[in-house]
Amino acid sequence: MMESQPLQEPTATAPAAGEEQAGAPPAVVPGKEFTRTCKGLVVVLIGGYVLLQLLPSSLNYLAIIPSKTIPYVWTVFTAGYIEQVLPGAIGSSLGLLFCGKDIEPVWGRKEFLKFIILVNSICGILAFCFAIGLYYVTGKESFLVTPLSGFHGCLAGFLVALKQLLPNLELPMCFFWKIKAKWMPFFVVCFSSIMAFIVPDSINFLPTLVSGMYVSWLYLRYFQRNPLTGLKGDPSDDFSFPSLFPAAMRPVTDPVANLFDRMLCARSRPSEVALPVSDPTKASRRRERGERVLEERLAADHAVDTEAPAHGHGTAED
Repeated sequence: MMESQPLQEPTATAPAAGEEQAGAPPAVVPGKEFTRTCKGLVVVLIGGYVLLQLLPSSLNYLAIIPSKTIPYVWTVFTAGYIEQVLPGAIGSSLGLLFCGKDIEPVWGRKEFLKFIILVNSICGILAFCFAIGLYYVTGKESFLVTPLSGFHGCLAGFLVALKQLLPNLELPMCFFWKIKAKWMPFFVVCFSSIMAFIVPDSINFLPTLVSGMYVSWLYLRYFQRNPLTGLKGDPSDDFSFPSLFPAAMRPVTDPVANLFDRMLCARSRPSEVALPVSDPTKASRRRERGERVLEERLAADHAVDTEAPAHGHGTAED
């Protein structure tokens, strides 16, 4: 697995000599090449689309159809890799390539694949539950027979990961308009919500998008092993739940964030809760300095232990 790099914003300035000697790790920078893992997953997405064109009946066994999910339980795990239309297959492939080249080098292949499998699986379960709920609320049978599938839930999770790793990275939207990565999750939720009212069929995508962002934030915030501090999650203020929304919405988001902290922070080990930090770089330097001091003390104690027997043996000979 590739070396994990620190979660800090990219910078064009070279680190100072003192920082370099202190063991400050290099900054996270946008990736330059598409990774082999992402290329392999693109083959899976395109292959799934081609399979549906050759064998349309396979959709019943690969996508989530709420009325058939109970006998075909595996569909909640396979639906995330099945694109039903060509624009979806192309868009998901491009999103995977461009997001993956920035995320995988920092996390490593194993963690990257773990994230994709986790988000896609939970999004599938939540999409099924949401469809059943809409059926009982509205009474429309279309929610039970509409096939649900697509990689868009995981793409939404990638946007949350980019907010954590490269918050100031400018992502192109259309023509000359760009938006910073830290605002992309909120923008996508707003845009998808508006489209759900304009195009009623697009409401099927909204639960998966929201679930992908929500699940990925929970995992990255509370459960992923932070490669910088060695702690579970990312306790920094820049990745708190209110940071996903504009400051004007804090009266609503702050109570939700406090609820998350009370429910999930207590599950962390005491040693992990006792050392929350807001600056990962400073935490890394403090940890490295502490390790060096500990090694020096152990070396000094070892030297004293080896000198004592030698001194005693010399006294006996005299």
